[in-house]
Amino acid sequence: MTAAVFFGCAFIAFGPALALYIFTIATEPLRVIFLIIGAFFWLVSLLLSSLVWFIAGTITGDKDGPTQKYLLIFGVLVSVFIQEMFRFAYYKLLKKANEGLKNINADETAPSMRLLAYVSGLGFGIMSGVFSFVNTLSDSLGPGTVGIHGDSPQFFLNSGTCLLAVNVQPSGLNEHPY
Repeated sequence: MTAAVFFGCAFIAFGPALALYIFTIATEPLRVIFLIIGAFFWLVSLLLSSLVWFIAGTITGDKDGPTQKYLLIFGVLVSVFIQEMFRFAYYKLLKKANEGLKNINADETAPSMRLLAYVSGLGFGIMSGVFSFVNTLSDSLGPGTVGIHGDSPQFFLNSGTCLLAVNVQPSGLNEHPY
């Protein structure tokens, strides 16, 4: 039963992203490269955010509640700022790569920036989803777990469904990528 919960929740959470990858990205090697680079940029932004969070936590030490609350607010704001700066840096890199591809192959059309934004957003979303959901998925493989420590039996299903909404959102599916 635990394997069924694991695979069911994993496919609920990552099924649409997997379908988008298979049908729109996997056929073009350049898109796969940009997806992996987008995921890498998200990982580096998370690493830098974690470093800032660690330094801020070390400086403040174990203080009272209000200090920890403001530290949490500071950490969230800095993390969002760092992620957006990395998205902007990745956009600049994509723009340079697009110009370089046009210079190398003048007769072949380079991919549109909207398509590259879709691919890189999907890379950001997939990596964000993996980091958000991997602990929950690993708990679902436990011996006979239905809920975690008395939580709702639908905990894994709800977590997978929530991640489904968040996982594909950075790719901007409200507009057609091509």
